[in-house]
Parts: sequence; structure tokens; C-alpha cells
Amino acid sequence: MSDQPVSDDSRLFAFLGYLLGIIGFLIVLLARKEDRFAMFHAKQSLVLFFGWVLAGVLWRLPVPFMGWFTALVLTILVTVLWIMGMIYALVGDWKHLPVASEIAAKLNI
Repeated sequence: MSDQPVSDDSRLFAFLGYLLGIIGFLIVLLARKEDRFAMFHAKQSLVLFFGWVLAGVLWRLPVPFMGWFTALVLTILVTVLWIMGMIYALVGDWKHLPVASEIAAKLNI
């Protein structure tokens, strides 16, 4: 998105957005709302947080195998994206996470 180097503070807040889940998102929203890099990653982390919530709901579905299997696949997918997002935030990269970035771009925060 930008050729300018990302500051250490922006990278730290972007990383915290992932590490602390919805609390991290709120911290970035309250402390660094004007920081485009931190908000870019915080929005993606918010989408991943709701992916975990959805996996938790699917896990408890009354359909034994389908709910459990879908929740397991979703949990693995969200965990991999979460780790990728933290790495991108720490190195100062604007890379989009599959699916999560598309949903996050629609968030008007």
C-alpha cells in the first residue's frame, strides 16, 4: 500500500492487535485510530477473532461430525492466518490475509 517505512510504534500496535484479539483491536482503535498501518492489521485481527467465535459455535452444533470437523478446519485456518498476520505486522508488511482482508476492508471504522 505504501512505500514509506513503517514506524516501530505502528508495528508494535499492529502486532498487539493480533496478539490480544478483540482487546488488542480496541487498544489500537482508541490509541492509534489515525495510524493506517495499525488499523489495517487491527481490522484483520478483528475478523480473525470472529472466525474463532464462529468455530466455537460450530463446535457445539448438534450435528456431531459436521460441526466438529468444520470447526476444526476453521480453527486451523484462522490460526495459520493469525500467525501470518502477526509476522506481517512485525516486519511492517501491508500484505492482505486471504478472506480476512476482504471482510476487513468493508469495515468502516
